[in-house]
Formats: sequence, C-alpha cells, structure tokens
Amino acid sequence: MAAGFAQWGNDLYTGRRSYDIVGHRRKFYIVSAVLVLISSILLIKPGLNPGIEFRGGSEFVVSGIAGDRDQQLAIDTVRSTAGDVSPEVTNLGDDSLRIQVSELTDEQVTKIGDALQAAFGVTEDEITTQFVGPTWGADVSSKAITGIFVFLLFVAVVMTIYFRNWRMALAALIALGHDLVITVGIYAGIGWEVTPATVIGFLTILGYSIYDTVVVFDKVRENAADTLDQTRYTYAEKANLAVNQTLVRSINTSVVALLPVSAILFVGAFILRAGTLRDIALALFVGMLVGAYSSIFLATPFEVTLREREPRIKEHTAKVRAARVAGSEDGATAVAAPHVQVGALRPGGHLGQAAQPKRRKPTR
Repeated sequence: MAAGFAQWGNDLYTGRRSYDIVGHRRKFYIVSAVLVLISSILLIKPGLNPGIEFRGGSEFVVSGIAGDRDQQLAIDTVRSTAGDVSPEVTNLGDDSLRIQVSELTDEQVTKIGDALQAAFGVTEDEITTQFVGPTWGADVSSKAITGIFVFLLFVAVVMTIYFRNWRMALAALIALGHDLVITVGIYAGIGWEVTPATVIGFLTILGYSIYDTVVVFDKVRENAADTLDQTRYTYAEKANLAVNQTLVRSINTSVVALLPVSAILFVGAFILRAGTLRDIALALFVGMLVGAYSSIFLATPFEVTLREREPRIKEHTAKVRAARVAGSEDGATAVAAPHVQVGALRPGGHLGQAAQPKRRKPTR
C-alpha cells in the first residue's frame, strides 16, 4: 500500500497522472460558499459561547478532592445555593475541579464556597475563588480581534512582496477568511465555551493554513514562470500541475498534524475532560482540516481566476486554445505540434502527454 501511495505521488509530480482541480474550481467555490453560509448562520444562532475570561464572572477551584471528581455534584451544589445559574465545570490536574459561573454577590460567593466544601469534604484552604470583571474580558476580546487583523495585514504585505503579485496575497487572504469563518462557525455550533486557549487555536490554524498555501503558491510561481514564453500550456494548466505536485505533501502534512491533535482532542474531551486541552484541540482539528482543503481547492483556483482576468494571460490562453483548434482541424499530431494535445485537458491525462502516431506495419 505504501509503495502504491508513493507511486501515486510520483505520478502526480511528474504529470503522468493529473486531477483537474483548477478546471473544476466552480464546484469547489460552491462547496466553500455553502460551508461559509452554514457557519455564518451558526455564528448568529446559537452563536458563540464566551467563557468567563470574556464575559466576566466568578470562579471556584476545589483542590484535594479524594476519589472521583463528580462534576454533576458540583453543578447541583452551585445551583441549589445560587439559584438559576449555569455553571461550567472542568477538571484540573489530578484532584481539582474548576467551577465558573456568572457574576455573583459576595454573599453568594461565600455560600457557594461553604456548600462546595461540605459536598466534596475538603477544607476551607482547598477552595479558592476569584472574580473576573467584564472590563478585563472586553479587553481580552479586543486584543484577540486586533491580533487577527494584524496577522492578516502582515500576511498581505509579506506575500505581496515575496511573490511580487497582489493576486496571490488576495487569494491567500480569501482562503484564510474562509478557514476562520468555518472553524469559528463549527465551534459555535458545538457550543463549547470560547476561552483564551480557543483564540490561540484560531491564530495557530491561520499560521498553518498560510504555510500550506505559500508552499503551493511557490510551486505555482515556479511552474508558471515561462507561461508567456510558450504556447503549449495555459496558465491555468500550469497552476493545476503545481497543485497536483504538492497534493501528496499537503495530505502527508495534514495527516501528521491531525493525528496528535486528534489524540489531544479525544483525551481532553472524553478522558480528562480538561477544558483547556479540549478547547485548543477542537480549534486546531477543525482549522487544520479546513486549511488543508482551502490550500488545495480554493487558494490556487481563486488565484487562477484573478490571473485569467489579466489582458496578457487572457490573450495567451486564447492563443493556446486557438492553436489547438487549428492543429486539430489540420489533423496534426502531438509530434508535429506538441501544443495541440494536452493530457491535462482529458480525465486521467497529464501535462506533456502527447498522442503518438500509429505505426504502420512494415510491408514485405
């Protein structure tokens, strides 16, 4: 199986095998648009569930718990003491629980602390409380949003300078926005609290996505450097070859990255029930998966769409197609006119695959 996968990757790189990803870009645009629409709806309803760090509130940490840490016991204890509240309970370490609730009065904080002490059989010193004000939460939210916009601005400037092409920078930003909206939307749909760990996860997947996109774009630039100097392939075909050549690398990178993240997500969500691990792992898992998709099926196809609007690229594409039509009408073979027969235009074909003329049997 490994040998078969390696051969498949080699065939993609050499052009012996090719998938017309750029040619079918409208289908991928529709898929992305539907995913973004669904995610946008999820962001409106039910919407994000901000954690205590963003909305403010009171936090209790119960340490030194002997035996099983019963989260439901903590929830019932808080509700029976403070009334109609919705506490968020997570495990900390090996013997601690963290309970977060909305803003409480000093009297309520004291009563809940005493109730938790009695419920879990711990001492007064093993229960700590703290209050997070809404002003601090608003400051965290503002800095998180500022960080994302600064990152996107930095990406736009650096990519424009590096590739000397603002279209690649714009395509990369579109892909990043696509990844961020879908990741945040899915997070909202699941309903887990948005914590600082979640924001770190969002920023991390942006870095991962842009890295993968830059690798593909670098190959596109390499392949398309001589596009206007030849009349055999169009810019879109050369870009499609680049996507195929980096396809295996993108798959391998994504699998290697997703395996440990999946393990962290499973352990954090189902075994330890640790909020911090769970929050960052979910953001990373969804973001990396969507980022791998966008770098292959969205970024380069969108860049090609932009480039094909350039007069010189449009003129070159028309010239290549006209030459193929003329060669076909003249009955020319790929041996006589290599630009006529391009395998990438046919399913399963590849760049540079020319049709060979039929050999006649020698007469005796």
